[in-house]
Amino acid sequence: MNRIDARLAALKAAGRKALVPFVTAGDPSRESTVPVMHALVEGGADLIELGVPFSDPMADGPVIQKSSERAIERKVGLTFVLEAVRAFRASDATTPVVLMGYLNPIEMRGVERFADEAAAAGVDGVLLVDLPPEEADPVREVFTARGLHLIALVAPTTTEARLGPLRTHAQGYLYYVSFAGVTGASKLDAGDVAAKAAVVRAHSPVPVLIGFGIKDAASAKALAAHGDGVIVGSALVQALAEAADPVATARAFLQPIRAGLDG
Repeated sequence: MNRIDARLAALKAAGRKALVPFVTAGDPSRESTVPVMHALVEGGADLIELGVPFSDPMADGPVIQKSSERAIERKVGLTFVLEAVRAFRASDATTPVVLMGYLNPIEMRGVERFADEAAAAGVDGVLLVDLPPEEADPVREVFTARGLHLIALVAPTTTEARLGPLRTHAQGYLYYVSFAGVTGASKLDAGDVAAKAAVVRAHSPVPVLIGFGIKDAASAKALAAHGDGVIVGSALVQALAEAADPVATARAFLQPIRAGLDG
């Protein structure tokens, strides 16, 4: 069983919500990437989304855009990201890791080559922000053959006509974007999210995790009530960028969110 499926099933059985942090590989430094991943697990992460730096991160707000820019300046690319996952797996064989990024670096590498290398490194899933669902079948087939899940995004603007196929082909979890916009913005309306998330969750064969705009324990708990878990990105990336000790900061950032979700 894919680690994502196993972990989310265990959380559901225990009546707990998933806590999924996003961090950009190579930021705030190359050498801190793997220690930060371990610290996130120690802080309560159930799954880690590891951002693949990209020069044109169109879905991301300024915080994650800048983290990508800094990582690229440090010569962080797909090879480094896969090496980081492999190093993480040396002492953590159970925490799921999803690579989140854009299609271009994977196409440049070759979809089949990337899938082979990702599976060998210990990646469990991939979320490609700019891969339209109508064009995803060939990529999904390659990934599925190697045990990788292709994670889909669902937005508040996703039509029922498009939502149906997304549910049909859903793997791992559906990433529900809490509002129409880029990462890190502050537009959260829990009531609006509740109504739209309910539509997404109806008939979904996989858990629905809510992301975008979640900054702390209070916002995480408010939105987790309407999904199967939450994804925390920009606020964490900003905290790490400003940290004197990113490892300790990663752990300390997640602990109150974990406590809030469990409480």
